[in-house]
Amino acid sequence: MNEESELEEFAPWLAIIITLIGGLLRVLLLGSKTMWLDETFSVWLANQSVGDLLHWIVKIDQHPPLYYLLLHYWVAYRGDTASSVRLLSALFGTATIPFIYLIGKRMSGAVVGLVAALLLALSPFNLYFAQETRMYTLLMFNAAVAIYAVVRLLTDSRTVKPIGSQFREYLHAWRAVEPAEPNTKQAFSYAESPPQSGWRAWLWCHRSLHIQRIETDLAWIALIVFSAATLFTHNTAIFFVLATNSFVLGLMLFQRLNKAGDGPAFQAPSFWNWVKAQIGILLLWSPWLLTFIRQASRVDQEFWIPKPSWEIVSQTLRALLNASALGQISQVMTAILCVVLGFGVVYYRKKRSIFFFLAVLFATPVLGELIVSMRRPIFLGKTLIWITIPLLLLLAAGIAQLKFRSLISAMLVILSANYLFADGDYYRFVQKEDWRTAAGYVANFAQKDDLVLFNSNFVEIAFDYYFKPYEDLYALHLEQRGVPLDLFESGILEPKMTTADLPALIALVSGHHRVWLVYSHNSYTDPNGLIPPALAAKLKLSQTRDFYGGQVQLYVNP
Repeated sequence: MNEESELEEFAPWLAIIITLIGGLLRVLLLGSKTMWLDETFSVWLANQSVGDLLHWIVKIDQHPPLYYLLLHYWVAYRGDTASSVRLLSALFGTATIPFIYLIGKRMSGAVVGLVAALLLALSPFNLYFAQETRMYTLLMFNAAVAIYAVVRLLTDSRTVKPIGSQFREYLHAWRAVEPAEPNTKQAFSYAESPPQSGWRAWLWCHRSLHIQRIETDLAWIALIVFSAATLFTHNTAIFFVLATNSFVLGLMLFQRLNKAGDGPAFQAPSFWNWVKAQIGILLLWSPWLLTFIRQASRVDQEFWIPKPSWEIVSQTLRALLNASALGQISQVMTAILCVVLGFGVVYYRKKRSIFFFLAVLFATPVLGELIVSMRRPIFLGKTLIWITIPLLLLLAAGIAQLKFRSLISAMLVILSANYLFADGDYYRFVQKEDWRTAAGYVANFAQKDDLVLFNSNFVEIAFDYYFKPYEDLYALHLEQRGVPLDLFESGILEPKMTTADLPALIALVSGHHRVWLVYSHNSYTDPNGLIPPALAAKLKLSQTRDFYGGQVQLYVNP
């Protein structure tokens, strides 16, 4: 038995081990870091009723509802502690690992699949978001399943048959099978004999109808369901659907124009089957379409993301590539990773359709976000998390191109060590906003009838996540208000402070002897720094406490 067949035999077990390693990294110290602003907003939404959850998403958020709905039921089952709510993201991040293995194995063999799975399991970029209470690992999981469905369809000659034909044939065969007649002349044997009657006989005679008979139709269903799921997870997933359509329709055109040449590694499915699948995706997504347009219009009017510069783009791509963040080592690792990517291109020189598939999956969302950013900036690394799938697959192909076991092993050791060092840096040094300290400080020094102000309604949600336990423990009941507008009265998440709002602020603090200001993310909500001077003109600044992410100030009546 040669090495390739041995690897094929043990590859599923190795994939399971790699998945367990990736899962362990994703749950390690899961609740040790404090919850930051966006995470507490996710939990706040999840704690609403389904009706209120959808209402607030439509009114103040820029994301679809799938993750929030899943988190809603998860919180009802597991609670809303940091480790509990982050576990949902960790599970989706872990579940993506076997799918990248299946994608790589289907396209290029077990070596590429296993290496891609190992790189994803150790990936510091993916580890970070697997420990965050947001929708990004769900987005990647849905995209991975949809990509696997596309790859199966592009490597299956049965895709020319109408969608549903396998199900019809399967049901016909299922109904046609009859229980076997008993054989009374057969000699006794310790081998298992089939039951002769009842439900067990019925199950026995149907067990030969394997899943392979309907796998093409199952792939079509997976493509439709999980492509729609990506759209229900993040609005930028529109670029995922655009990428798959661009490649498949381009492949169809190439095959039509290149009838006499050698066929590509991928074979396009039936055109009308593909059209039906896209109609299915659109129908599933259609209930959210009008809200998507409203959210896109709101983002077009104003959004907080800065305009992408070349430095931002290059840093984002390096983060996706998972280069080490340590000075000169970072430059060396970036160079090594780029060389390996070059080997990946060489690996697919005779299977160019696979390379173009990976390239289109990677380039379409990057270029799409950059083009949209020419009007309104939306380019953000975490929204591109799913393109680490084609990137890691190309890296895996580059390592496989080394061919010799010793070279492959050496490169895996280098890349794995780089990723593990970066993982260690994440666990030890990466900080998130410390709202626990802010809430604890106010709770420790608060007095009856104190007023707590927030320069951002977003900030109030984060503060309350840690402050409410103190309220219950110490029977604190402090008045809390967002300025210039309160979230629950205005329904505006991040209103900006202007000079026109100052009289209302002075009127609000009048009659209060002590006023707390929780001041954070002020570069967006109070860009001119109007709130602290206005309070200082009326009251005396008595105490301040800096925390990672902002500052708490106490103003008292002199």
